[in-house]
Amino acid sequence: MPGTSRHDREMAVNAKRQLSEASDPVEKLRLQCLARGSSGIKGLGRTFKIMDDDNSRSLDFKEFVKGLNDYGILMDKQEATAVFAQFDRDGSGSIDFDEFLITLRPPMSQARKEVVMQAFRKLDKTGDGVITIEDLRGVYNAKSHPKYQNGEWTEEQVFRKFLDNFDSPYDKDGQVTQEEFMNYYAGVSASIDTDVYFIVMMRNAWKL
Repeated sequence: MPGTSRHDREMAVNAKRQLSEASDPVEKLRLQCLARGSSGIKGLGRTFKIMDDDNSRSLDFKEFVKGLNDYGILMDKQEATAVFAQFDRDGSGSIDFDEFLITLRPPMSQARKEVVMQAFRKLDKTGDGVITIEDLRGVYNAKSHPKYQNGEWTEEQVFRKFLDNFDSPYDKDGQVTQEEFMNYYAGVSASIDTDVYFIVMMRNAWKL
């Protein structure tokens, strides 16, 4: 299963504590996202994606600030300008938000990235780079879920709730991309100190 709620709570508490000591604007933004739990960075990515009307995968400064505000990130104009400038390396006045999100993700070792990708490939039965309810039917037994067994949820609802773990609270489309999956587990990873423990957790969770 996805990262436990205990890890989420620990990470949120740690992020809030570190936030009071952080001075680097990018680090402050990262910590504000992590303070929302494992899905924090992915949720910000979804907010930016919704704003990207022309599918250019880039944002100008005005869109960037609006995205931060819409997502409830507290950052003054000076800090936002400093963050934007770090990513607008060519001075074009726009930033690539895929690159932005990758940089914002807490660093993960290669070993952790590999085990996350193993889990993704196992779930992505069709191999199209997106996990859907159809993919889950073959690998996740919804009928063993307590709420299915007591008649509260249908099989479809169990699958949907499962995908909601990875999906953004602002734009639930019932699909999880490789990028969203990695963003989610980068958040979980931030709350786990050792590679060994993270890898064991992933292998047990996904029976890898």
